Amino acid sequence: MGTPKFIRFFTSNNHTDSAPRGTIRDTLVNKSSGQQNGTENSVLRLFRRLISGKIIDGGSRTEEEEKVYAWLYALAQSDKDLVFEYVRSTERGPGAELVVSQHGKLLNSPIDVHVECGSRVLVLSSVSLRFYQEYSSSKAAMKLSEFVKCPVKVQRCAGRVVQTELVVQVNQRDVVPGDIVIFEPGDLFPGDVRLLTSKQLVVSQSSLTGESGITEKSADMREDQSTPLLDLKNICFMGTSVISGSGIGLVVSTGSRTYMSTMFLALGKRKPSDDFERGIRRISYVLISLMLVVVTALVLANYLTSGDVSESILFGISVASALTPQMLPLIVNTCLAKGALAMARDRCIVKSLTAIRDMGSMDVLCIDKTGTLTMNHAIVVNHLDGWGSPKEKVLCLAFLNAYFKTEQKYPLDDAILAYVYTNGFRFHPSKWRKLDEIPFDHTRRRVSVVVEREVSAKEKKIHLFERLVITKGALEEVIRTCSFIEDVDREEIIDFSMEDHQRILRMAEELSNDGLRVLGVAIKRLSMVSKAALLMLSLASALLNLYQTGDGSMLFDETVECNMVFLGFISFYDPPKDSAKQALWRLAEKGVKAKVLTGDTLSLAIRVCKEVGIRTTHVVTGPELELLSHNSFHETVKRATVLARLTPTQKLRVVQSLQTVGDHVVGFLGDGVNDSLALDAANVGISVDSGASIAKDLADIILLEKDLNVLVAGVEQGRLTFGNTMKYIKLSVIANLGSILSLLIATLCLGFEPLTPKQLLTQNFLYNIGQIAIPWDKMEEDYVKTPQTWSLKGLAIFTLWNGPVCSLCDITTILFVWFYYKSKAALDMRFFHSAWFIEGLLMQTLIFHLIRTEKIPFIQEVASWHVICSTVLISAFGIAIPYTPIGTALGLVSLPLSYFGFLVVLFLGLSDEGIFLNFLFIHVDITHFLFGLNRRWRLITV
Repeated sequence: MGTPKFIRFFTSNNHTDSAPRGTIRDTLVNKSSGQQNGTENSVLRLFRRLISGKIIDGGSRTEEEEKVYAWLYALAQSDKDLVFEYVRSTERGPGAELVVSQHGKLLNSPIDVHVECGSRVLVLSSVSLRFYQEYSSSKAAMKLSEFVKCPVKVQRCAGRVVQTELVVQVNQRDVVPGDIVIFEPGDLFPGDVRLLTSKQLVVSQSSLTGESGITEKSADMREDQSTPLLDLKNICFMGTSVISGSGIGLVVSTGSRTYMSTMFLALGKRKPSDDFERGIRRISYVLISLMLVVVTALVLANYLTSGDVSESILFGISVASALTPQMLPLIVNTCLAKGALAMARDRCIVKSLTAIRDMGSMDVLCIDKTGTLTMNHAIVVNHLDGWGSPKEKVLCLAFLNAYFKTEQKYPLDDAILAYVYTNGFRFHPSKWRKLDEIPFDHTRRRVSVVVEREVSAKEKKIHLFERLVITKGALEEVIRTCSFIEDVDREEIIDFSMEDHQRILRMAEELSNDGLRVLGVAIKRLSMVSKAALLMLSLASALLNLYQTGDGSMLFDETVECNMVFLGFISFYDPPKDSAKQALWRLAEKGVKAKVLTGDTLSLAIRVCKEVGIRTTHVVTGPELELLSHNSFHETVKRATVLARLTPTQKLRVVQSLQTVGDHVVGFLGDGVNDSLALDAANVGISVDSGASIAKDLADIILLEKDLNVLVAGVEQGRLTFGNTMKYIKLSVIANLGSILSLLIATLCLGFEPLTPKQLLTQNFLYNIGQIAIPWDKMEEDYVKTPQTWSLKGLAIFTLWNGPVCSLCDITTILFVWFYYKSKAALDMRFFHSAWFIEGLLMQTLIFHLIRTEKIPFIQEVASWHVICSTVLISAFGIAIPYTPIGTALGLVSLPLSYFGFLVVLFLGLSDEGIFLNFLFIHVDITHFLFGLNRRWRLITV
């Protein structure tokens, strides 16, 4: 019976084009057709996976997302009477697991009986032991789980012969595709549901969109492919909740096949290594390769000259140890920890230390508007009459409505009360008395209060009671109850004409386009009664039981909301944080561009962006992004500064596009569940203390204060951390490259070891101690003004340009000692070791001051006092070692004053040479210069 209906579904001519149908049928219906060429398909899939790599650029949906999207759109476009047959025919219903188990049983192959029995004994023993150990804790956990069960009303069939439909309550985890669920206000949807019937159903999708708005759903709607997924009226998503109304729906997806599961599919996966980590890894490989080659050559050279194998190997090991940048982990972690402590003083929790370094490289900051860029609470902007003029009477009556309203207090009511109290209005609510309240519901979308006050008629000296019905709510619903409009200036009430209706809607549309939310206000005057008549009426009401008297108040119903007088409307706005504009301006000064990614409306996002100084010349919405091609998507994301009405997966795709195609280091600031995907994918995930739990769990940095200027301080700390780390890396690479060349040349030319293993390790130890102060060094002001990223090409050119300076100093020292002191018959091996020991230590200590700045060291730019003290102490200790028992034990001897005079001249020349080379490196395009030299050489040789 199901087959004709299923065929009729696909042959229907009033929905979905052919392309989506084919995709759905191929991916969901004909699952078993792909098993015929299983081996071939598996090989092809593996080959494609190896070629494509793991980089996700965000330009298109993943395979899992495409399946879920196609499935939900197919159900949204289908007739509700055919949905169940469609679900059952595609094996997504309760029978799917049975089919899978049967297939699994057919695939079982024969197993050796003895092996199987042995395996079962081992498994049984292991399971028994674990059960015994965890039984008590499991009992406690099971008792606790009983209190957190979420029962769901499900319509199922019972009986073997005559089946009867029953409504039973089952746990949410026991709901399967194909179940028919019944839901009421407060219920959570256990899976993706296609509505079958609905009655005034209103659903909150804030868990998916991050916005506090509500969505109306209807089972009778038939959507098309152009409707955004979260705007489908006949589909309810797992994780959303019912606000009001009721309905019945068919569960079409559960577990990993729901839309929410596709959102969080990428969470928890390890992020790919960034440029800094990849660069460190490549440098390490290069240093290790050079170390192996040079150490082998040194061991062979030393063995050929000395003939001692053990001494040669020991010398090679000491050289390898000295060439290893042992302080790199300490320097990097100290820099990061120092930055984390500095941010902690600014009320920031740094969960991932590497995020501080990434903040220094960050050049794009994506911001979710609600709660991060804005204050997440509304304020009153205008209170206007039907002609657009500010009128205090409109505010007064809206205030009375909010003041006497007791059921379902909303943030907009608090905004009205706060505006009245803070601006000095005196509306004297004590003169009024509340009679009744008609509470808000999502069908009427308005709330009314009935109040009265005593007025005096002086000429008759009698007391009368004025009664008003004050209604406030959605503008369209308030207008629907009005038959009149009040002209406050002329104090007259006139008929509510079509011209008035169009004028009010135009003004409301203009306010909405400015990002404001509008509520209408209307009143209705009930008949005045005297005090005596009021007492008689109350007594008669009590006797006839027509009025409910708990406190003498009267009971009104919705029928009183008719023939009302329209007064005007009040507009609200969620303002940006006080620090937002200044913080974004300071970030822009430091080269960080801001992009707003929000699920809110485009008009409201533009309004906020204009106030905080973000350009709005290029804007786009989520539905518009869905219609773009792969390349157009990346180009649009690159240009756009405001992206509104985005789903969580679209935020993820935008971040991935900026990272891969745009080659940016991206930070994301968000606080909602809908921001979790983007927070996890961004290089730097930033949340606030008031954010959702999952947002704070996935964030790298949590702001404890509302001041966004902390981000600017974080960027500065990140660049300071990155800069000091790069100082050590440059120093290590240059010093190691120079040491490799110097040791190799000295060993081959002198015929003996330039330093003994003990001397070499002692020199390296003192040198490493002096580098501990690097994390406390300062950076130049110009350095922290631009994003700093890892450049392996720039580091290689810098090393080749400055590395030979160290070797030149060592070779100059060799020549000076050899020719100057040999003529005086003062040269021996111990003397040479002492001279090389002091020169090498001082050179490696002082060269740091040359590479740390682009200016003249000690004159235009001075290091921090920590580095200065470290340099002085290590240099003084190194010079004094030959004159101490430690130097005697190391085989060092005292040196004449003439040698120290030579070192002064040598290091002055080193400083001048280093400054000159730095100037050329900064102001000359080295790559272009070398390319030009190569071209000229080719012309000469030709």
